[in-house]
This record gives sequence, C-alpha cells and structure tokens, in this order.
Amino acid sequence: MDINAKTVLLTGGSAGIGREIARQLKAKGAVVVLTGRDPARLAAMEAEGFEALAADLSHAAGVDALVAALGERPIDILINNAGLGVAHDVRDRLPDPDAADGCLYANLSAPIRLITALLPGLRARPQAAIINVTSGLAIAPNTASSVYCASKAGLRSYTMALRSQLAGEPILVIEALPPVVDTQMTADRQTSKMPPEECARQIIAALEGGREEANVGMVKVLRAVYSLSPALARRVMRRF
Repeated sequence: MDINAKTVLLTGGSAGIGREIARQLKAKGAVVVLTGRDPARLAAMEAEGFEALAADLSHAAGVDALVAALGERPIDILINNAGLGVAHDVRDRLPDPDAADGCLYANLSAPIRLITALLPGLRARPQAAIINVTSGLAIAPNTASSVYCASKAGLRSYTMALRSQLAGEPILVIEALPPVVDTQMTADRQTSKMPPEECARQIIAALEGGREEANVGMVKVLRAVYSLSPALARRVMRRF
C-alpha cells in the first residue's frame, strides 16, 4: 500500500510504539490523527504537527466519544495500537477485577467497537487497511500477565476472523505482533527490549508490503517454534 496522502487514525499514538508509528507515517506523507490519554504527551505531539485527540478507550463511552469527534472524516487506515497492561497474578493475593475489566475493554472490546463504527467509511475508500496490534503473547502466554495475554489472544482471533469476513474487499487486515519493546509499559522488565523505532518500522513495512502479519523481532522465532511444537512454545513462555 502506498501510504502517501492516506489519512490514518492511530490509537495510543502519543507514546511508545504508537508515537514512533505516527512519526514514521508522517515522514512518508500520511496525515495522522492520533489519540492518547495524557494531556502533556498529546500537546507534545500537536507541537510536532499532529492532530491529537484525547480518548480513554477503556470503556464504551470513550470509544463513542472518539467516533463522534471524528465525524464524517474519511479514514483510510485504522491502527488499533492503544493498550493497557494490568497485574493479574493470584499467587500472592487476589487481583483487582475492575482493573482486569479495563484492560480487557481497552485491548479487545475497544478495537472491535471502533472497527464496527468505522467500517462503513473504510469500505467506501478505494483502498483501506486495519492494523490490530496484538503481541507475541497472543501466540503463547506468559505466567505473570494472564489478563493481558487473554486480551491479546482474543484480538488475534478476532483479527483472523475479520480478515476472512472481508476477503474480496479492498481492506487489508493486518495483525502486528511485537516482542518486548522498550516502552513505559515494560519499564520494570529486566530483559532485552526492542527499540520502539524499529518495531514501528517493521509494522509499517508490513503495511506497505501488503502482508497479513507483522511478526516483529523475536516473535518470528516464537512463531517458528510454535509451528513445530505449540506445547514447547507454551512451555518456554510460561517461564516469564
């Protein structure tokens, strides 16, 4: 897909992977409308020339408010990148179920609701794309992030089903599966992390190349292991 002059709606675009996706898309000639929750970060992106909309996608009202703010604006590419992490480990103490609800909504329900709302407009474009950012953990879960893993696995299944439903239509449906990336969400992780700039580059390359999946960095290895032995892949990931 030629990105130049395309209008992109990018959720979670004021920090981390999303911020780098926004910058790289803009450098390729796209018009990027991004969302976020932090006013200071949104202001910083506006200072870079982006249109930045405040949006809390952890509940239905936040998604509906974003759709209303967009109005009848034509969108060529929707990137569902916004996501929440949540600690959910029953080994030490019972976790907060309300926090789990917010994570599940932001990571799974919000993309589904946003796609449903914007699909008529995407269908009206001569060429369109939907990118859902999941995770390598959608393939095989780790132990400590059970709810996050579940939400991303759910979005992976939804993306595959949506791709089948839209077969034959001019809408490319892409799943992007990052590894551990150096962002605020992973600040406490003592492990090797991919720079967000490189993660963004690989996701955009998949869009330009018309690929259905962007298996980023070490996720390529995980996919290869899973294809040989799903049980082995799950056993490896449970160590983390």
